[in-house]
Amino acid sequence: MKRGRKNSKTSSHLSDEENTVDGKKVKITDEESAGVFQSPDWGNLIPDIVLKVFRYLPLLDRAHASQVCRVWNKVFHMPELWRCFEFELNQPATSHLKATHPELIKQIIKRHSNHLQYVSFKSHFISALTVMFVNSKSLSSLKIDDTPVDDPSLKVLVANNSDTLKLLKMSSCPHVSPAGILCVADQCHGLRELALNYHLLSDELLLALSSEKHVTLEHLRIDVVSENRGQTHFHTIEKSSWDAFIRHSPKVNLVMYFFLHEEEFDPFFRYEIPVTHLYFGRSVSKEVLGRVGMTCPRLVELVVCANGLRPLDEELIQIAEHCKNLSAIGLGECEVSCSAFVEFVKMCGGRLSQLSIMEEVLIPDQKYNLEQIHWEVSKHLGRVWFPDMMPTW
Repeated sequence: MKRGRKNSKTSSHLSDEENTVDGKKVKITDEESAGVFQSPDWGNLIPDIVLKVFRYLPLLDRAHASQVCRVWNKVFHMPELWRCFEFELNQPATSHLKATHPELIKQIIKRHSNHLQYVSFKSHFISALTVMFVNSKSLSSLKIDDTPVDDPSLKVLVANNSDTLKLLKMSSCPHVSPAGILCVADQCHGLRELALNYHLLSDELLLALSSEKHVTLEHLRIDVVSENRGQTHFHTIEKSSWDAFIRHSPKVNLVMYFFLHEEEFDPFFRYEIPVTHLYFGRSVSKEVLGRVGMTCPRLVELVVCANGLRPLDEELIQIAEHCKNLSAIGLGECEVSCSAFVEFVKMCGGRLSQLSIMEEVLIPDQKYNLEQIHWEVSKHLGRVWFPDMMPTW
């Protein structure tokens, strides 16, 4: 009896030591002591939760995770996982990113291309693209960047997705011609958004988008880019083609990004163009900005990176006079006198929801200095406004 009581006390003493953490007693339940604190059974997770996790994983990680158990493998092949996806393949010799093996891409596309609806594709492997175009039947949105896609590939795409394709964005696709894009416009009558380089834009394309069988386009983005100075020839789109296009799609957002050298602007802004959002990524001359004011009556947003050292006083006033829908403007390294800037804001009024200009490019004059311009501009905008400050770091 004594021995039993002694053992009991010893056991109780040991238990107290084992249940002490940082000097505090911690109560352990019978279930915990029985070993419930083991690794969770990931295979018993609800498939909906696994599906949400898979959506955040890169393609290669998804493939690895699908090998954990049967449930995860089943989730990996659920159609819901393949509605929207970005495929990206990199050449190991030219990219610091780890490349996904093309065979994995091919296998997935063969099995799930009929589920794909919203796809962004960056690949140097034409075979992967071809497999997707051949097998897809319900693509709604397609973004193709820096790929070897060509006109025959687009014809395959159109043959399988003409009734469903609504958005097509293409950039850095040198093997595609205007005829290839025209094929898309001729067959995909439900196309609502289109983005492409200027060299793919043609009068025929605009007329195709303006036909009665085609829906009204909602968004057209055109990138006008010159990488090698003086080596790119830019054609001119006829005014009649723009007129037909805007009659058919009167509410379209026409967005144009210009990355040209000053001497390359000659073919542009010679007559009225229905552009709504205009961005100049390089320096643009006073003459060109003056033409913008006269030829872009639908302009809603204007962003100018730089214009040299001559103030844009007359050009800003001209833009305010003729661009009655202008509601956002950003001026980078563009010098403007304080008086002209205040007059511009006064003419545009409260419709200017976005107004950005660096304080350093505002030129004080006899009428306004930098302290006064803050109050004057705020008064005409109907809200407090300050010019942007150049970062000091």
